[in-house]
Amino acid sequence: MKPSFGLVVTTLGRLDALRALLASLDGQLAPDDHIVLVAQGNQDAVAALAAEFAAAGLPVTATTSGRGASRGRNTGVAALPPGERILTFPNDNTLYPAGTIARLREAVSGESFVVGGFTSWDERGPKTALPDPGTQLDIFNVWSVIEMGILMKRSLFDDVGGFDESIGPGADTPWQVAEGTDLLLRVMQTHPAVVDSFVWVDRAVHVDGISTAFGLTDTERRRKLRAYGRGTGRAMSVHRYPLWWRAAFVGAGLLYGIRNPKPVRVSDGWPMFVGRLEGVLGHTFGQRTMVSTTR
Repeated sequence: MKPSFGLVVTTLGRLDALRALLASLDGQLAPDDHIVLVAQGNQDAVAALAAEFAAAGLPVTATTSGRGASRGRNTGVAALPPGERILTFPNDNTLYPAGTIARLREAVSGESFVVGGFTSWDERGPKTALPDPGTQLDIFNVWSVIEMGILMKRSLFDDVGGFDESIGPGADTPWQVAEGTDLLLRVMQTHPAVVDSFVWVDRAVHVDGISTAFGLTDTERRRKLRAYGRGTGRAMSVHRYPLWWRAAFVGAGLLYGIRNPKPVRVSDGWPMFVGRLEGVLGHTFGQRTMVSTTR
C-alpha cells in the first residue's frame, strides 16, 4: 500500500503564491493525501481559497495559529486527519512540477522508510547540493535538507515533539532559521538508526521556489540575512558542533556576498557574519527582537 502524504503550509496570507502552489498540486494527490494551510494572516481569504480548491476536488483544509513558522507547522500537523502519513512542509511560494508527488511517493514506499530529504530549487537552480543516495546522514550534510525538502513519518515527528517553536521565521526569539535542521538533529540524537536509513531522494526530484533575497529591499535583505545567520549559528552552538567548525562557519559569513549572485551584494557578508557570531555566542548585539520580514 502506497503511503499517504500530509502537506503542511504555514502562510502569512500571500494568496497569489498559495493559489499557484495549490494549482501545481492539482491532479498529483491521492484521495488519502491532505493539505493543511495554516493562516497567520489574511485568514478569511486563505480559508476561502482552501474551500474553492476543495470544492474542485483537491484535499485541502485551512486552519489558523499564532505567529511563527514552527508553531504553524506543528498546528498544521495536529490538524491533519488521523493516521500515519508522510509529512512534508512546503512554503506558500513552493511549486510542485508535474509528477513530483508520484516520484516522492515511490521514494518513501519502502516499509523501512522513516525520514528522508529531497532537493529544493529557486530561480537560480538547486538551493543546496544533496549527497548521493545511500550516503550516511551526519551533522554536516544534514544542512543540505531545508524545511520544504523534509520527508518524515508523522509518528516520528510526534515522537520528537515536532518543530521547536522558539526558532524559525516569526518566532519570538532572535533565532529565525534552522528549525528544520534542528528537527533532524534531534531525530539523529533520539533515533540514531536514521543515520544509516535516511533516504536521500534522487536530485532530479525537486520542488521550485524563490531565493531568500528575492524581491526585498537592501535593508530588508540585510535584516533577513542577519536574522538567518543568528539562527544557523545558534543551532550549531546548541547542538555542540566542533569549535573549529563554528569558527570557520562564522568567518565564512564574510564571504556570503561574494559567493552568492545578485541581488546579494558583497557588503551583505557583514550582516551574515554578525548574525552567525551572535548565534554561536547566544547573545545579540542590539535588535534582540529582530525577526525575518518574510517567510
